Amino acid sequence: MSVTREELVHAATTYGTPLYVYHAESITSQYQKLVKAFSATDARFFYAAKALTNLSVLKHLLSIGCSIDCSSINEVRLAMKAGFTSDKILYTSNSVAFSEIQEAVALGVSVTIDSLSNLEKFAVTYGSSYPVGVRLRPNIMAGGNVKISTGHAGSKFGIPVEQLASLEQLVGSHQLQLRTLHIHTGSEIADASVFVKGVQLLLDLATRFSTVSVIDLGGGFKVPYRPEEKETDLEELSQEIEKAVAGFEKKTGRHLQVWFEPGKYLVAQAGYLLATVTVIKPTETICFAGVDSGLNHLIRPMFYDAYHHISNLSNPDGPLCAYQVTGNVCETDDFAIGRMLPTLREGDVVAFHTAGAYGFEMASSYNARFRPAEVLIKQGEMHLIRRRENIEDLLALQTSIE
Repeated sequence: MSVTREELVHAATTYGTPLYVYHAESITSQYQKLVKAFSATDARFFYAAKALTNLSVLKHLLSIGCSIDCSSINEVRLAMKAGFTSDKILYTSNSVAFSEIQEAVALGVSVTIDSLSNLEKFAVTYGSSYPVGVRLRPNIMAGGNVKISTGHAGSKFGIPVEQLASLEQLVGSHQLQLRTLHIHTGSEIADASVFVKGVQLLLDLATRFSTVSVIDLGGGFKVPYRPEEKETDLEELSQEIEKAVAGFEKKTGRHLQVWFEPGKYLVAQAGYLLATVTVIKPTETICFAGVDSGLNHLIRPMFYDAYHHISNLSNPDGPLCAYQVTGNVCETDDFAIGRMLPTLREGDVVAFHTAGAYGFEMASSYNARFRPAEVLIKQGEMHLIRRRENIEDLLALQTSIE
C-alpha cells in the first residue's frame, strides 16, 4: 500500500512545502509482515521511537498492537503520552546518567543497560527486586554505513563480550534478576546470516545466566532505499531463528521470548518529504536544482551518504535531465548529484521517498529556517499532525539581557 502522486500533490497544495507526509496503512502493512513472518516464534516487536516520535504516529502503532522501544527518558514520556502502558515500553539506555535509569524504573518500564558502571549502580540500588536487561557488544560488523553499524569492536554501544566474566561476577554477587540479553549490530542489514550469528551468540550466553527469558535482537532490517534494492528476507530469517530457539529449548528445557526493535522497517517507506523547486541554475558542467528544504530537514544524504529516490510530482513524464539537487541552507547540502529526473522547472513539487525514518526526527532550525509541517494520511483522509514552525517558535525559549 502506498500514497498516490495525486495525494502528495494535494498535500503540497493544501499545506505548502516543505512538508512531511506519512501513510498510516503502509506502517500497518510493514508491522503485519513482521507478525506474520514470526508467527511460529514467541516474538514481540518494539517500535524504535527514535526513528519518528510524532504522537499521532505513535498512537497508530499502539492501535495495531506494537510495543515501543525508547532510547531516552523523554521518549518514554512521549510514549506514555501516546497511550503506551509501562508493560509495552522498553527503555534501552546509552551513556546516560544513572538518575535517568532510576526515572525509568520509577515509571515501571522494562530497562536495558549498556555499561558495567551503570549495571553496578543498578545492582547496588535495586538488587534482585527489579528485572533488568543488558546490551552486549558482539563484535559483529554489519549495516549499510559505518555510522549505523553499532555492534563492531570499536562501537560505544553495549558491554563488550570480552567483559563477560565481570558481568557474570556482578550478576552473581548481587543476585540480579537478569531477564534480557540484547544486541543490536546495526541498520540496513540485508544478510539474514548476520542476525543468525547474533542469535547464536545470545543463546550461547543465555546458558550462563539461568534467569534469562528474553533475547533481544534489536532492529536493523533492510529497507530498500534504491528502486533495485530488496528488504531483508523475513521468511528465511524467521525460519532460522525459530530453529535456533527451538533447539535451545529442547536442549535446556528453557523457553525464550524473542524481541525485535524495528524503526526504519516500520516507518521509512511510509514517509515522504515534499519540497518545491525554487531555483534552476545551469552552469557549464552542472545544472543545479535548488529546493525549499535542506540538510536541516533531511540530513541523511549529507550525514550518511544516503540515497533517497526523488520524484517530480509536477512533471512526471518530462524528458530526463541530469541535476544536482541542492538545499537552501548555507552548506553544500546536496540531496543528489548527477540524478536523472524528469525536467525540473521552478515551482515544481518534488518528493523525496523513504523519508519517514530519521527525517523530521533529525531536523533542526539551522539558518533560522522553520521545521516542516507533518501530515498523516489515514483511511484516505489527510490530518495535519504538526503545524509548521514560525518565528515565535524560534524565539519562544530565548530570554533577553537588555
